[in-house]
Amino acid sequence: MLPRLRRWLHDPLILLALVAALSTAVIQSGELGSADTMHRLQTTHSFWTAEPQVFPNEYPEFGLHGREGKLYSWYGMGQSLLMLPADIAGTALGRLPVFDEYDDTDPTVRDIVVSYSTNILVSVLTALVAYWFLTQLLFTERQAVAGVLALLFATSHLHYAQNMMENNYILLLTLAGFAFQYQWLRRDSDRALLIGSAAFGLNLLTRLTTALDLLAGGVFLLLVLWLENVRGRALWERFVAYTKIALPVYAGFVLIDRVYQYERFGSFFNTYVTIFAREYHRLNPALPASYPWETPFRVGFLGPLLTPEKSIFLFDPLLVLTILLAGFAWKRFRPEVKAYLIAAFLLLLGYISFYAKYTVWSGDFAWGDRYVSTTVELVAFISVPLLLKHRAEVGRWIWAVGMGLIAVSTAVQLASLAFWVPLEIYQMETFGHPTWVIWLRCKNIVAFALGKMEAWGLNTPAMNEDPWDNVHITTWNFLPFLLRRVGEAPAWVVNTVEGLWTAAVAALAWSMWRLRQALTT
Repeated sequence: MLPRLRRWLHDPLILLALVAALSTAVIQSGELGSADTMHRLQTTHSFWTAEPQVFPNEYPEFGLHGREGKLYSWYGMGQSLLMLPADIAGTALGRLPVFDEYDDTDPTVRDIVVSYSTNILVSVLTALVAYWFLTQLLFTERQAVAGVLALLFATSHLHYAQNMMENNYILLLTLAGFAFQYQWLRRDSDRALLIGSAAFGLNLLTRLTTALDLLAGGVFLLLVLWLENVRGRALWERFVAYTKIALPVYAGFVLIDRVYQYERFGSFFNTYVTIFAREYHRLNPALPASYPWETPFRVGFLGPLLTPEKSIFLFDPLLVLTILLAGFAWKRFRPEVKAYLIAAFLLLLGYISFYAKYTVWSGDFAWGDRYVSTTVELVAFISVPLLLKHRAEVGRWIWAVGMGLIAVSTAVQLASLAFWVPLEIYQMETFGHPTWVIWLRCKNIVAFALGKMEAWGLNTPAMNEDPWDNVHITTWNFLPFLLRRVGEAPAWVVNTVEGLWTAAVAALAWSMWRLRQALTT
């Protein structure tokens, strides 16, 4: 047993998975992080209990009337299905007598179980799939590990590992789709194509716009073949072989989504946006006729690029590094890397364009633009292995700029974890727009550390209406600090959680050190 354990502790892949698990555990607040995920978890609960998807008091803020006049969630079922095992376990655990006094205090036992188990699972699987995909693109072991660490710590993936929206789950499935379908292309494995297509299909159950990811996966394969001078009959045969397996899989998942749509709203052919528009026009006839697609295209297109509150370049600076490397070393990239970058950039352009006219193109209550952040991560994380691979060709100043961007991006992601995300959104009600959100977050961290929270300007109507928001914002957004701030858990529980959290931080540092040792030897 001990020799096997020693071998494991020298295996970079196992250590990488351990780093992913421990880092995700350390950053948890025990809460789901957003109202969207809370609604999706309630949908999960409705799958196996008698509770409804939407409670009457939540309407009209949330929910749409569907069949038999019942209120239904407007989201797809993907993330709700993902959380199902954790919801069952968390509900059972929360009913144990030891938690009778704690009751349903926020964060609830159920939420803690769901957030920890689901986020850790998704992070570990993402790390393993990303590593495998990078090695398929012929990066070395060290370059692939660096790329995964960049994804985990230097992109907005880190923020969404704490605030559990559907972003990281979509990223995992998209990466798996790319990796398995690419394996089919190289090894002619029908099984790999089937798994990759199922990953893309599962994404459709989470958010229908991930059809763009599915198309990007096909474009990636086509570009690889094209850049390798595959033409004519050979190209056509590969296309036919792909469609024979992929299209039935995609059709099956579309059918599942449509049946779910019919069960809720009585139609196979519309989406919730159609019903949403009709219902909200009835509630508020003053809404524009084009609602919820009334935003001028220019505003919604340039917003994710230029606005200080949502710019993808500010929230994921590694995107700048990818663009720089593509500009200076493109001719030296392998065909599959060129194909991946073209497909990923086209996917990013597609998402920005699709949501440009949407009424909340920015993703509303979120860190950055959550609608496009997943695709930004796909483009950004490959910059680090590319920088390592082409260090000699790009020169010293690109290397220096690259290292600076890695440091800045990591700092941005760490800052995103410090407080609950609505903090700066509430502050904008006082400070106005535009607001440089990341700079404001840095000032908030310093102010909190120095005990000068009166400078936050949080005397807003939204804060006064909900005292719980004030409790959540005025503490570091990690479970031990939140439990102590809320003050409902017994002291021994808070102290135990603090001890476990400190041990996890130490274990994470040790794992990073062991990973570095394993790679150097």
